Amino acid sequence: MAEVFPFSALRYDPARVDPARVLTQPYDKITPAMQDRYYASSPCNLVRIILGKSEPGDCERDNVYTRAAASFAQWRQQGILRPDPTPGFYVYAQHFAVPGKEDEPPRQRRGFIGLGRIQDYSAGVVFRHEQTLSAPKADRLNLLRATRAHFGQIFMLYHDPERALDPMLAPSARPEVEVRDEYGVLHRLWRIGEPAAIAAIQAGLRDRPLVIADGHHRYETALNYRNECRAQAGATDPGAPHERVMMTFVNTHGSGVVILPTHRVVRGLQDFRPGGMIAAARGFFAAQELSAQFDPGRPAALLPQAAPGETALLAVTPDCDDTARHGF
Repeated sequence: MAEVFPFSALRYDPARVDPARVLTQPYDKITPAMQDRYYASSPCNLVRIILGKSEPGDCERDNVYTRAAASFAQWRQQGILRPDPTPGFYVYAQHFAVPGKEDEPPRQRRGFIGLGRIQDYSAGVVFRHEQTLSAPKADRLNLLRATRAHFGQIFMLYHDPERALDPMLAPSARPEVEVRDEYGVLHRLWRIGEPAAIAAIQAGLRDRPLVIADGHHRYETALNYRNECRAQAGATDPGAPHERVMMTFVNTHGSGVVILPTHRVVRGLQDFRPGGMIAAARGFFAAQELSAQFDPGRPAALLPQAAPGETALLAVTPDCDDTARHGF
């Protein structure tokens, strides 16, 4: 059973800082150049917490994690970050142009931010679709230990074909926060504090499984931190803060959920042959060889327009057997 909870978010005070100068992309999307730009943008930019710079002489008492915790504490003491007075959910909308289709009207992806109960995968409530790496999880766990707070969203998908929650996620008031990022995406935020609306959202999500769309490392870091806190306490307290983590919940049937093509490179497959791959793929796909048509400068041009519920992919191999490249 999925459990979601309202919370009192810590938010930047717009009277003290310009939101456009303090917000960042997710930590794992920040390049060194972006990090420098964020540092220069504002002394209160969130990058100082989520991806601080290493310095000569860093040690156990002074490092990126201790400096993140110090900045976090200082910003709270100075009122730069202020907690909302009462718990609530937060409607979150992104307005964006689909890459490659900039001539089409912008899309809107809408969901809500709340706390979700951290659950083991074996419980059959939260599902993943990728494996994680130990180094990023160790990094995020060190930050979580130092700050005891979550600064990024775990992107969760839920299945609601009837779109029963949509009426609660369509506030008529002006957004409390509205900011456009460096990629042209417009981010808007509204707060939901009415007890009836909060209860309706909790009930509407209760029997729906959750799929991690993005944030596997952050989710498993929260899971590891929960287990660590349980061991230290010697007991399980369902209401403890470490039992929950901040999530953004989005309906898979929302009009703004767009799946774009991506690419993966696979190496080191023993005894690999393109012919065997194509033969095996025919059990799941309508496979067509496209070797003669393949243009390495425009590979996605060969992808057909998939109908709803269908998936198209292009597989390309280097010289192997007697064929230069294969595609299907």
